Amino acid sequence: MSIYPWNSLNANESPFVEVFSEIGITMAASIINLVVLSAAASACNSAIYSTGRMLRSLSQEGSAPKRFKKLTTHHVPGQSLVFSTIIIFISVVLNYIMPSEVFTLVSSIATTCFLFIWSMLVYTHLKYRRSILGKKSHSFKMPFYPISNYLVFLYMLFVCGVLILGEDTRLAFFLTPIWFIALLTIYHLKYERKK
Repeated sequence: MSIYPWNSLNANESPFVEVFSEIGITMAASIINLVVLSAAASACNSAIYSTGRMLRSLSQEGSAPKRFKKLTTHHVPGQSLVFSTIIIFISVVLNYIMPSEVFTLVSSIATTCFLFIWSMLVYTHLKYRRSILGKKSHSFKMPFYPISNYLVFLYMLFVCGVLILGEDTRLAFFLTPIWFIALLTIYHLKYERKK
């Protein structure tokens, strides 16, 4: 903010690149672009690898289609990687269909999923601590339990409020529970069929 006014930055460009370009260091802008693109490619590669392995593991447990279990001759879960790549390609297509909204949509859905996951972790911790009350002694205890748990819940509610109040994040907040319901339905249908 001391180098370049924050309200003069273009929301469609990297602030680092724009600042370096405006102050005349265009080479630094290119280097920053290279670093950002390399980091994005590395993150995408990591996501494809871990998703492929996760799908294979789920398939071995019987929680995902059997075809994801198969390995190629090079011991790579090929079917899982193809599926992961198709899902990533959908986000690329969305980027061309709705370029200004896709990042907010995807990040809002991810935020809502993380809110759910962390809320479940905090809730599970509360239940666990209550179940062992007076039974076990632990070398490490969460500081300020149970107040810290409730503070985390309050923070989660605050973030939910921010997502609901934001016009561009509201849709993702309400779509995520529908996604969870669809996953639960598919899981229960598959589980009932196994019985």
